[in-house]
Amino acid sequence: MRQNWRWGLAVLGVWLACALGGNFMAMGQAKTNRIQLTVNRKAKRVDVTIDGKPFTSYVYPEEVKKPVLYPIRTAKGTVVTRGWPLEPRPGERVDHPHHVGLWFNYGDVNGHDFWNNSNDTGDHKGPFGTIRHRRVDKMTSGNDQASLEVSAEWQKPDGTPLLVETTRFVFRGDGDTRTIDRITTLTAQKEDVLFKDNKEGLIALRVARELEHPSTKPEVFTDASGKATAVPQLNNEGVTGLYHSSKGITGDAVWGTRAEWVSLNGKIGKEPIAVVIMDNPQNVGFPTYWHARGYGLFAANPLGQQAMSEGKEELNFKLPAGESVTFRHRVLIHSGADFNTGQAETAYQRFIQKQSGVSKGK
Repeated sequence: MRQNWRWGLAVLGVWLACALGGNFMAMGQAKTNRIQLTVNRKAKRVDVTIDGKPFTSYVYPEEVKKPVLYPIRTAKGTVVTRGWPLEPRPGERVDHPHHVGLWFNYGDVNGHDFWNNSNDTGDHKGPFGTIRHRRVDKMTSGNDQASLEVSAEWQKPDGTPLLVETTRFVFRGDGDTRTIDRITTLTAQKEDVLFKDNKEGLIALRVARELEHPSTKPEVFTDASGKATAVPQLNNEGVTGLYHSSKGITGDAVWGTRAEWVSLNGKIGKEPIAVVIMDNPQNVGFPTYWHARGYGLFAANPLGQQAMSEGKEELNFKLPAGESVTFRHRVLIHSGADFNTGQAETAYQRFIQKQSGVSKGK
């Protein structure tokens, strides 16, 4: 009788262990990080999801000539980046095929144009540089943030690297807000590298049509090489964008001015949206000049001082062979409620308080 009792307890113990163990295992398998990175090497992309919903992707298709984040969405899933040329949408502008997603490059690096390069360079003369993705160095998913570390080369037309780039992206999302930190280190290779003052740089975003400024007339914009691009007046229905800078400047007047941050506010459908790009006090050229156009180009350019100041200033930043420089920026996307300049300033202070230890070239 006692042996049967002991045998019954043993069987019960085994059954409980298996049942509970199976449940714990299932719970472990079901638990996933809120912010998840998934690599797809065949498609040349790393996808970023937050709470199971797409946020953005790091992509490096050959025709774009540099890695970009594309598309970028709000917390509600609304795309804030222009679709053309990768995924055209009705009513979009089809100018500047090199404006894709969120990117980082420059218009004059030892005489090479990294900004205007694409599969359709038009009348741009070059010589063109290409930023080649080399590898994903590290991916870390998590509940509060996820980070992606990648390496790339800034190459001359013959494939010789002028610069080696290492970039760490940090993705966060909570409630109505999404943020992207981009920390990019550029290291000069076998020769000194001159970033000659040029208005075309440095970190840039091409926004959806609805976030552009309403177009009041056709415009023609000329780049540093003299290439003129016509930007026509379009139907302004649903177009609501307006720039606000940390210096209190608004609208098209933001272009060519310095500021710690600029917010682009508007609506897509009924959804209020703000996109904020933030500079860092330890970046070269702080506070940055803004290459922010009403037709949807939203860029911070600390290196183009002569071009942006109408000749009143000059930088011509030089990076000696073997030395490095690091740039840190944050892009914040807020949706679901109006986002005022006071909130933008608070978010900016939160950003700079967490950033330190940035190295600079000479």
